[in-house]
Amino acid sequence: MTNSVQIIEAKTPGQRREFVRFPLRLYRDCPQFVPPLYSDEMKIFTDRNAYADTCESVFYLALRDGKTVGRIQGIIQRQSNELHHEKRLRFTRFDAINDLSVARALFQSLEDWGRKQGLDTVCGPLGYSDLEREGLLIEGFDHLSTFEEQYNYDYYAALMEGCGYAKEIDWLEFRLRAPKEKNEMLARVAERALELSRLHVVDADQYTKKAYVDKYKDGVFECIDRCYSHLYGTVPFTESMKSQLIDQFMLIINKKYLIIICDENDRVVSFALCFPGFGESLQKSGGRLTPAGLMRLLQAVRSPKVVDLGLVAVLPEYQSAGINAVMLQKMTEYLESGEIEYFETNLNLETNTQVLAQWKYFDAHQHKRRRSYIKTIHP
Repeated sequence: MTNSVQIIEAKTPGQRREFVRFPLRLYRDCPQFVPPLYSDEMKIFTDRNAYADTCESVFYLALRDGKTVGRIQGIIQRQSNELHHEKRLRFTRFDAINDLSVARALFQSLEDWGRKQGLDTVCGPLGYSDLEREGLLIEGFDHLSTFEEQYNYDYYAALMEGCGYAKEIDWLEFRLRAPKEKNEMLARVAERALELSRLHVVDADQYTKKAYVDKYKDGVFECIDRCYSHLYGTVPFTESMKSQLIDQFMLIINKKYLIIICDENDRVVSFALCFPGFGESLQKSGGRLTPAGLMRLLQAVRSPKVVDLGLVAVLPEYQSAGINAVMLQKMTEYLESGEIEYFETNLNLETNTQVLAQWKYFDAHQHKRRRSYIKTIHP
């Protein structure tokens, strides 16, 4: 037996499969871990990955005595670097056993690769865009992860710090339940906001799910690009990125929880995209869409008891018009009806005070915290 760690770049089909399968073994007995879709993970190695045109990636495996003990992906997000005039290397998909020597070997290899590319900073966990899993869990290890999140064991933070990484920014996550007292004022503000701005909530029932998404997708992406451009980790969407995201999410969208507000010309001015919580369904199939797994997933999408907040956006010119009250009122109605047990907010930047202030309308409990780390690497 030896304690030495060997780092290899995952290039062959077998190595790439091992890169995707390693966390499934690492978290096999962890009840809070929710795997990503296996097919989506394998796609990142192919030309079908929409980010291949704008990003460069490297994938490393850590081996000890021929057995995988860790993994990490590095991403050069050229769009982000050009937009912010930075020379950053993102890391993501970091998983390892509780051994600092393994983490150090992985990050050393990643940092050496970044230096050769002329980069001066490593940050993460961050994916290709902020619509990927991001942030290291540092509080809330006893809660089930959502599909949109990456779970990690509690020792990961010590590994990060042991490799010389420090906090850059945190995200907070909340569980929202029905308010303890009915808020009549919120309903009146929502109704008045629509009336004054001559807006309407689209009736999703008049469309099939595909027709609904096809009709309003461009407006939704316009809202995302305009509202999220200043936030940490975001990048503009190319047409191929939009198509990939729609393909990935179409199966798990329940149109009832895609709330769209339009003006008189049917232009999207605001939307809220919520995903039915189906983490437990994916746990049983290891992230694979087997026939049984697909049936469980579709049942969870049709009749969820928990709903995850994905994206909420209001065009800047309407942000002072009270439109957010419409979204909050719709969420309150779902909770008060008993149809939904609670909402999971997923990631809210700790600096985004406007979003955080909205949760006062609910019985809100902050139950998780995630962190993005940073380290300067010298040539």
